[in-house]
Amino acid sequence: MSEVSEQIPESYDMSMGLSSGQSQDFMTLNKLIILYMLSLVDFHLTGNVLADFIVEREYTDYLSLQQALSELADTGFITASRFRNRTEFSLTVDGKHTLDLFYERMDKAIREDIKDYLKKNELSIRNELSIKTEVYRSTSGEYEAHLCAMEKNVKLVDLTLSVPDMETADSICRNWKEKNEEIYGYLTSKLF
Repeated sequence: MSEVSEQIPESYDMSMGLSSGQSQDFMTLNKLIILYMLSLVDFHLTGNVLADFIVEREYTDYLSLQQALSELADTGFITASRFRNRTEFSLTVDGKHTLDLFYERMDKAIREDIKDYLKKNELSIRNELSIKTEVYRSTSGEYEAHLCAMEKNVKLVDLTLSVPDMETADSICRNWKEKNEEIYGYLTSKLF
């Protein structure tokens, strides 16, 4: 991505949808970080993953991150997909094009920090995305713990257990998150 700044049309909105009164450079950096993080992975990133990196390293605060995500989604640079109790984000073609145009505006040290974070945390990020749980109350009045394990958008396990109370359903979900590999191994060894 060399000399992309020379290719930026003069009429292009450098603020990428900034609200009045905010620091343009600050919000632009937030948006570039999000776009860059999404460009480096071949899977979605959750809002929690983005916040873990961006907020914990004090690039921005949580509310500004939410605003940046909202504005990027509104402009079509990212997609936001709601799955149960979380939102997953991915980069669009327009988002990739915008990143290409503004890539050089992001400091190289920030880009390296992002790469290091994603490399160090890839396994836990993939696990967070592939193991899903939800508790809800069924029409019969029982609580249902919905458990799912996915790999590359393919459901490996999709299981719903009905239980009499919320506490048991929550416990099932916690155990699924902690022991899903063991449970999946047990199921496949008994069923195959």
